[in-house]
Amino acid sequence: MRTVKGAARNQAKKRLFHKVKGFVGGRRRLLRTAKETLLRAGVYAFRDRRNRKREFRKLWIIRINAAVRERGLSYSTFINGLTKAQIELDRKILADLAVTDPAAFDQIVAAVKEALA
Repeated sequence: MRTVKGAARNQAKKRLFHKVKGFVGGRRRLLRTAKETLLRAGVYAFRDRRNRKREFRKLWIIRINAAVRERGLSYSTFINGLTKAQIELDRKILADLAVTDPAAFDQIVAAVKEALA
């Protein structure tokens, strides 16, 4: 007796079409196109999980730079001063402090200026 994939193939197609829900046109309805699109989407997702980290770091640096310039320093001198003052806060925390708690950020900047002087 000849065996065919039958139920397994239908399940696989069902899983695939469930994943492409929300895609437009044939990318949602046609098997081959849906497969290709899903593969490409996976590649973008993989790439952009790494890119997201870069983008956030850039954002934090921009925020720190803006906050530090208001207080009379440049970003590079501020980071150098952090090292000299032995303050081990990462850019994420520094950017958050600059936005949410300016008083605490002022204290850090004062410590940095002291270390640089």
